[in-house]
Amino acid sequence: MYEYIKGKIASANATQVVIDCGGVGYLLEVTLNTYAQLKDTEEALLWVYEVVREDAFTLYGFAEKSEREMFELLIGVSGIGAGTARVMLSSMTVGELSRAIVEGNAKAIQKIKGIGGKTAQRVTIELADKVVEYAGAGVSAGVAAPVAMTANKSDAQAALIMLGFPKPAVEKALGQLDNSLTVEELIKQAMQRM
Repeated sequence: MYEYIKGKIASANATQVVIDCGGVGYLLEVTLNTYAQLKDTEEALLWVYEVVREDAFTLYGFAEKSEREMFELLIGVSGIGAGTARVMLSSMTVGELSRAIVEGNAKAIQKIKGIGGKTAQRVTIELADKVVEYAGAGVSAGVAAPVAMTANKSDAQAALIMLGFPKPAVEKALGQLDNSLTVEELIKQAMQRM
């Protein structure tokens, strides 16, 4: 697996960059955010994610390691492939997307081309506790930096949301509970508070 490719930019457009590395030109699919960082430079280091299928071998390049990490998280969600993840990261920065996920703002995610309501909900539920570090600085003090304080609270939050409870009410209820409780205890006590 390739970790990164560093070299001279042979050509670049909004969707693809060719990096000349040791006389070999590597074609990398990129996001608009990565292209924006590269368009006025002669050399680049791109963090790489490779996708191997029966009919294609594709390299995706990212200017920031955090963007590649977010890409990997997104393609881990059912219904999101590499192309869709690239569109998502072209539509929003890692920070913006992370904040939308952490805040449970599925409507903001649904505005991205090709993302429906169910997929947007799935992204917010499955990734809420995994993207807190990317949203950290951008989450305002008034927004609960989700109930990912402990793994148990994160699991309890996901279970309660899947049961149909609204995320703000779940976060408020879980925020009032002790971090040392088990997942089952957290769920029971949170349901009593809602």
